Order: sequence, then structure tokens, then C-alpha cells
Amino acid sequence: MTSHSIAIIGGTGAEGLGLGLCWARAGETVIIGSRDLQRAKDSAEKIKQKAGAAARVSGEENVAACAFADRIVLTIPFENHAAILKQIRPAIRPGSIVIDATVPLAASIGGRATRTLGLWEGSVAQQTAEILGKEISVVSAFHNVSSELLKADDPIDCDVIVCGDNADANLEVRRLAAKIPGVRAVDGGKLENTRIVEQIAALLIGLNIRNKGHHSGIRITGLPDAAYQSEK
Repeated sequence: MTSHSIAIIGGTGAEGLGLGLCWARAGETVIIGSRDLQRAKDSAEKIKQKAGAAARVSGEENVAACAFADRIVLTIPFENHAAILKQIRPAIRPGSIVIDATVPLAASIGGRATRTLGLWEGSVAQQTAEILGKEISVVSAFHNVSSELLKADDPIDCDVIVCGDNADANLEVRRLAAKIPGVRAVDGGKLENTRIVEQIAALLIGLNIRNKGHHSGIRITGLPDAAYQSEK
């Protein structure tokens, strides 16, 4: 496992499996993380079966997955978010990039899935940055990409908004997003803008419910071509 592996914490869930599959197909080294080691290994094997025998995918317990990677993706339920972060924090190396895709849906406390919870920090990603400290770059992304489409074979008709306070980390996450066929990555500005993106995710859930859909996404139009490029 190289220092440029991607660890997906919560990788046994639908979103984590979908992202893992896309990146494995793109040639990235992927580590599926879970609180249950066997579930992590089983999920890694599922990805290998779809991505091909040459795919570099493995399964590890969450803490070990973080220790092996310098790009860590959080696809964990909001209700478990803070507890898991505190557990994995000692294993995350300084200089690592943590990509948070968590949406604080009110459904996590028995409310409506079409509403987000108000957080003192402003957004889940800002909460993550506060817990992890300044030596780790926190970037938010992938809130509004359908897990079902990620696991399918066709290009995805969706843009990904990337927010963060470190320009180099933002660019790396945009590069990873662009490895997903059909996806364009757009710089959404500072990490504080994540609260808006989280609310868009809840809005899309509401659109799906009202229109009996499953895969609504967003496209950002009218920007110059350079805005959708993920290379320096």
C-alpha cells in the first residue's frame, strides 16, 4: 500500500462503495475502511469483482486504513461522525487530505431527510476541521452524487462542488473527482461554503421524493472552460 492510497471511511456503505469502485477503475489504490474488518474485506472483494483482478483494493479496520493513506474520504452517517473522527484522529498523518462528504440530515435524529441540522461550526466539514486541527487539510466534496450512479457503468451527469481553505488540497480533490466518468469538479471556494452545498444535497433529496426519482444532480453552467479543469 503506497502513501498515495485513498482510504474510504464508511466504505462499506453505498456511497463509499461507489466512490471506491470509480477510483479503483481509474487505477487508484483504494482502502475500504470499516469498524468491522471482515465487512471491509468483503466490500473490497465486491469492488474487485466489478473493477477487475488488477484493481488495487483492500479492506482494513478504520484506524489502520487511515494509517496507510494520505487521502481519506469520510462517507459516514452524521450520527456517527464525531465519534469516528475522534477514533481515527491519532492515525491521520500531518499533511494528509481529509475529504468529507457527510450531510447533516435531520433524519439522523428522527427528523425529515429533506432538511439539514444547524451546526455551531457552520457545516459538518468545518466541524471536521475543528476536530482534526490545522495540520490536516479538510475539503468537502461528493455530497450530491448518487451512490447508485457511482456503482453503475455509465458516465454520471453531475458536477461536484469542492470547498476548502487549502488551494493545493482543493486541486487534488478536484483531480480525484474528475477521474469519475462524466463528473466535472468546480471550485466552490472556502470551507465555510460547505453549509450551502449540504443544503443543496437535502434539496435534491426532496426533489427525488416529490418526483419519484433517485438520481437528481446538479450542473453548473455558464463558467469558462478553465473552471471545470482539474490540472494546474
